[in-house]
Amino acid sequence: MTHEGLSFDEVLADAQRLGYAEADPTNDVEGIDATYKIAILAAIAFGGRVNVDEIHNEGISGIAPTDIDYATQMGYAIKLLATARRDGEALDIRVHPALVPLSHPLAQVNGVFNAIWVVGDACDQVMLYGRGAGALPTGSAVAGDVLDCARNILAGTRSRVPCTCAGAATIMPIDEVRARTYVRMRVKDRPGVLGSIATILGQEGVSIASVVQRDSMGELAEIVWIMHEGEQRNLRSALGAIAQLGIVDEVCSVIRVVE
Repeated sequence: MTHEGLSFDEVLADAQRLGYAEADPTNDVEGIDATYKIAILAAIAFGGRVNVDEIHNEGISGIAPTDIDYATQMGYAIKLLATARRDGEALDIRVHPALVPLSHPLAQVNGVFNAIWVVGDACDQVMLYGRGAGALPTGSAVAGDVLDCARNILAGTRSRVPCTCAGAATIMPIDEVRARTYVRMRVKDRPGVLGSIATILGQEGVSIASVVQRDSMGELAEIVWIMHEGEQRNLRSALGAIAQLGIVDEVCSVIRVVE
């Protein structure tokens, strides 16, 4: 979608034809597969059981070429991220599309390649990068798992991975997560609309970082807002109040911004 300007449906059909996406692509495109992966990684990294049903999950099926255009103009790439980090006594674990600065290594992960980016106290930043789809990479991963099982049997152990049985991890609800956010909406093209929306955002504790408005489309205008970091509950409440004004035709996209 980014490099050829094609629609989501066109690219998905191409990925299925090449064998990179399943015939039923739900697990791939709705972030379900990534949710299971981040649950396993978080359990190993932080030493607690992670309930996959508590992880906030969003896929990429709602990403439009328009969002990619805006992101590129602002110096970002849109990537599906599965993230896990410690936040006090809880774990902030979530899966969703995100605007990633083009200068970040993850922004350069394209095609069938996947990456894991780790930040540690001593190791600082480390990225593992490789093919995440296709017959040979998948077969290699399966063969590696079988060999691990054989080694465990020979060694008389269940696993060389640290135990995650110390107790259930506390997962932070998405409403409590603090994040920057990109919001694209179509509104009535008339005086005072921008001010009315900005007033509600302020009343709900949502701070505006920047606003972009393109030329109007007949009676409608498209506005893109970038919000400063804030709790997601405040933004959700603000968007609900804005919808009641009768001046918003559609909130087209809500995408978090990762710095």
